[in-house]
Amino acid sequence: MTWHIKHFNELNTKELYQILKERTDIFVVEQNCPYPEVDGRDVDCYHLFKLENEQIAAYARLLPPGIAYAQASIGRVIVPSIHRGKGYAGELFTRAVDFIQQELHEMEIKIQAQEYLCRFYGAYGFKPISDSYLEDGIPHVDMLLKERRVQQQV
Repeated sequence: MTWHIKHFNELNTKELYQILKERTDIFVVEQNCPYPEVDGRDVDCYHLFKLENEQIAAYARLLPPGIAYAQASIGRVIVPSIHRGKGYAGELFTRAVDFIQQELHEMEIKIQAQEYLCRFYGAYGFKPISDSYLEDGIPHVDMLLKERRVQQQV
């Protein structure tokens, strides 16, 4: 079980294929949301993922400021169903926030959270900055982290 963080141009074709397949399986198929999953932003982003038995076990896309928002952002957060309940989501999100704050030196991070996950993201210091709204038929809330998190050992 290995964690990786790579800029788009560092991904090999197998990694890119696995990432896009898992994102499509979850966001388009599992959540029944036909939308353009490949949105043109991946090429400017960092991709954080955990491999287990050579398969994606957890993934998040890390967006530098100016790609989606004025602030840095974390998106496309997934844990495939066979890996849920193992604590990977928390480890993934801790690593994502730490990378943005420590490597990109960005303290503000904006996310577009599915509403049912607000408590999860709130545990990392994110605060709601919008009312609930529908995005692709799913209730979402914009959230913002404005302070430096103390790095946790993972």
